[in-house]
Amino acid sequence: MKYQIMIKMLLMLLSRKRVTAAEIANKFEISQRSVYRYVEELNVAGIPVDVVRGRYGGIFLADTFRLPSGYFTRGEYAAAINALSAMATQMNDEDTLSALEKLKHQQKSDKRESSVCSNIIVDGGAWCDAGTFGEKMKVCEQAVNECLCLEIDYISRDGEHSRRVIDPHVLIFKQNIWYVYAYCHSRADWRTFKIGRIKQARFTGKNFVKQNVRRQDIPLNFEYSSEQRIPVTLEIKKEALADVEEWLGVDSVEPRGRALAAEVMLPDDDTSVEKILGYGGKVKVIAPESLRQRVHLAAVAIADDNA
Repeated sequence: MKYQIMIKMLLMLLSRKRVTAAEIANKFEISQRSVYRYVEELNVAGIPVDVVRGRYGGIFLADTFRLPSGYFTRGEYAAAINALSAMATQMNDEDTLSALEKLKHQQKSDKRESSVCSNIIVDGGAWCDAGTFGEKMKVCEQAVNECLCLEIDYISRDGEHSRRVIDPHVLIFKQNIWYVYAYCHSRADWRTFKIGRIKQARFTGKNFVKQNVRRQDIPLNFEYSSEQRIPVTLEIKKEALADVEEWLGVDSVEPRGRALAAEVMLPDDDTSVEKILGYGGKVKVIAPESLRQRVHLAAVAIADDNA
């Protein structure tokens, strides 16, 4: 009985934005203490059920949550849909009908695809991403387009975990990273959030009035000034040619004797050092000497750390 109730609770949460512990307790004829215990067990099972206490609180799933790809086999989807369809013919239950529609939709879209905007396909997730990044993108994109407030669980670079209410205004794609620029109610100021660092996101049910955001207002360097860049000469091994062409552009690389070389303007910061190190010795700095030394010192530090 316990696990049957937990499954029904999950279906109820999938079909509705937010429910209270009292609603669940009354529906399944259990105590509110049991409701919270079942919520904890669902969390242990890897299902992110969240609880917000207080007058406007409740129990809910993040809007970014979907059943994992491959969670059901094709036969299991069919069995679950047939069972819910049979139940739906016997009772006019809103939660059962909603869960049935969601299962049908998930069955059709269980093969994860990259985010598609018009004629452009973008996949900004990490290599180990299991489809969760795409769900976050969809929620953020909808929030920006429809002026919908979001509540997010955010993990900073320092590991700080915070819950914030934001008004997402602009999506930004810079150096292969997606950001959302938003007004943060928790900090009473504008902030830029990496979408990859959003753990969960859900719609609050409220709208915001979109303000005019100028490019120069966003605290990201879209372009480096001439003072922030230096002339760099690189020697490139043939096996790195394709990757370097994608980095610097095909017009930047040209034959020089028996080797390949590139003369380019690069940012005078650690991003250039890290990028060159990423080629593992297949790209050599010829000039300037200052950058050459920084790459050398960084390589020595890596070798010492791994010794």
